[in-house]
Amino acid sequence: MAYDWIVVGSGLTGATFAERMAAAGKRVLVVERRRHLGGNAYDAYDENGVLIHPYGPHIFHTNSEKVFSYLSRFTGWRPYVHRVLAEIRGQLVPLPFNLNTLHALYPKGLAARLEEKLLQHFGHGARVPILKLRETEDEELKELAEFVYGNVFLNYTKKQWGVPPEALDPAVTARVPVVVARDDRYFADRYQGLPDQGYTRMIERMLAHENIHVLLGVDYLKERDHLKAERVLYTGPLDAFFDYAFGPLPYRSLRFRWRRFAAERALPAAVVNHPNEHPFTRVAEYKQLTGQKSPYTSLSYEYPEPHAPGENEPYYPIPKAENQRLLARYKELMREAPNVLFAGRLADYRYYNMDQAVARALKLAEEAL
Repeated sequence: MAYDWIVVGSGLTGATFAERMAAAGKRVLVVERRRHLGGNAYDAYDENGVLIHPYGPHIFHTNSEKVFSYLSRFTGWRPYVHRVLAEIRGQLVPLPFNLNTLHALYPKGLAARLEEKLLQHFGHGARVPILKLRETEDEELKELAEFVYGNVFLNYTKKQWGVPPEALDPAVTARVPVVVARDDRYFADRYQGLPDQGYTRMIERMLAHENIHVLLGVDYLKERDHLKAERVLYTGPLDAFFDYAFGPLPYRSLRFRWRRFAAERALPAAVVNHPNEHPFTRVAEYKQLTGQKSPYTSLSYEYPEPHAPGENEPYYPIPKAENQRLLARYKELMREAPNVLFAGRLADYRYYNMDQAVARALKLAEEAL
């Protein structure tokens, strides 16, 4: 069969683009290196029948009605508001750091004074990046900023990214701001939840169109001489597409340790972060995300590590200045592939949330038609 498009990767970027092309009458071949759909959003039932996220917890959240409405064609939703606890100095407190966290960790009088100063300086509801809070001239707020930086951000960032916060683009630490409100929600987006039958089932429905054919367990980069189409959407690592011409782009990866046992509930929240005391960064309990009822539970412990091509999966592009310079060199090579579109967290070398990946694919599809 002749195809109009080959879509490399079946994560949210690839699945969205493939569905939009197929709906417009284009013939699409989806080529997936792994033996399952969904990319890192893939979910599956473990040996005890508990629905887990093998690549770490995924919580959908967006302010985009367009993105939410589009995905809602393929799934219902389990409403879920994500609340995270962090172990700070032996206590479990809400994260992001907010006024509730402040009052849990500081003496009553000092906490009240700091709350008043935060309200005066930033206003109620402000979401203040930690690097901005550290720039304040008020001595007590500066001390608070150093406490939050040292206990919430510094060691967690070193574990997650392999470098201190100052070495990264400020947008990274801004993702988890200090919240000047008693708002324990991890995300403030209008739409929040999980697909009611899981991400894999949602993506299966997206790719069920008669104009879409799926190949699982096929590495496009090894087979591209034999896979032909008029155009290609590529969502894999950008450096790999060009055979690492300038060396590998650095990514961070994750290693997981799993615990499965009989229990109704094991954690006080769906996700508990451990910024300081342990080599892992967080622990997740999946039944609390999905709402599943089971006599068993499953926990994942996340251990960040450097990405090694061919040995582990690339998860996060590392937003550092020297990596952007290397990225620019690879982008120059895109001119040699005029029939290929590059999109997604790995191909764009950008830290996308799930809704951003879908929005990017929708826009590309509109432009390609």
